[in-house]
Amino acid sequence: MINSATRDAVTNHLLVDAVRDSNRILESKELGEDAIFADEALERIEVGRQQLTRAILEKAKVLAPQYGIEIIDVRIKRVNYVEDVRNKVYDRMIAERKRAAEKYRSEGQGKSAEISGQVGKELKQITSEAYRQAQGIVGKADAEAINIYARAYSQDADFYSFLKTLETYQKTIDEKSTIILTTDSDYYKYLKGLKVGE
Repeated sequence: MINSATRDAVTNHLLVDAVRDSNRILESKELGEDAIFADEALERIEVGRQQLTRAILEKAKVLAPQYGIEIIDVRIKRVNYVEDVRNKVYDRMIAERKRAAEKYRSEGQGKSAEISGQVGKELKQITSEAYRQAQGIVGKADAEAINIYARAYSQDADFYSFLKTLETYQKTIDEKSTIILTTDSDYYKYLKGLKVGE
């Protein structure tokens, strides 16, 4: 009599109605670390365990007097579904867990992309600042070199011209080069004026 009332009540409702009693959301500290939170997979209950047991009790109370029994209370200790239904319940639980895991993976990938973007932005700022400083140093060095050349030129224009000629040769001629000079070139005159061993 209770079995038939229970079977009727349980099979006409979802498993969640037999397990949970309210739609109250538990705080994370009340749940384990691997709990699924409300925004992820909690299915809303329509009846709830308390109303379900009350319905079973009412149905059983109608049949009990003919057996000389008075039923005071009914509690659900365990719910056994047929294997087909049980497998569907397990599949749904697995799907909920997979959905939650996918959500965490997606959030992790989003956070990773955000961090990578921030690192890239900071790297560009650092590189830009380093380039700006390097250009400033190069500019100062060039200005100093121009200043030195200008002073050298103003002190001895011929020596400055000769020095620039030597720099040009140094940049364009290596050990394997053969040069042919005219007798009126400054470089030839300089080499001719050198004594052997100087």
